[in-house]
Amino acid sequence: MTYLICPGIHDRKLTESFLEGLKSENINLNKLLILPVDRYPPYSAFHIFSFLEQQLKSQTELTVISFSAGVVGAIGAASKWQQQGNSIRAFMALDGWGVPLRGDFPIYRLSHDYFTHWSSALLGGGDESFYADPPVDHLDLWRSPAQVPGWHLGKGDRSRTTAAAFLAHLLNS
Repeated sequence: MTYLICPGIHDRKLTESFLEGLKSENINLNKLLILPVDRYPPYSAFHIFSFLEQQLKSQTELTVISFSAGVVGAIGAASKWQQQGNSIRAFMALDGWGVPLRGDFPIYRLSHDYFTHWSSALLGGGDESFYADPPVDHLDLWRSPAQVPGWHLGKGDRSRTTAAAFLAHLLNS
């Protein structure tokens, strides 16, 4: 299993902080690829797919964790990756507001507030979702997922959790 992180357009330190937040939940991302957004635009499916082809020489199962502008390119790259005979275990979109999410693989949305959650769900809600409550700033969802409380919406139920715990639930299952 390989994990692909597709950040948005922001300081690299936010992604480092995001990964630290995941470690606090004992999430082990041992085979990790981070899209270098200084060389590949995160909103370009073509560029993300090219990056994957260069980095992964053999077929592999992939879990994609994307944020903001990274969601735009990552959903297209994930679909192309699967069309090439590879497997997408899960696709996680953090604050991919306004991005249609469709694919023949499990999709999960995380949002920094209820409005983003609700309005994004109109374009594909995903299998399970999370939204911050109380709302947080857009970048805080990525920077500090362990410190973002909210609601996990599952199959007909909802429960209080944090963004990092929600991701741990998805990644460790």
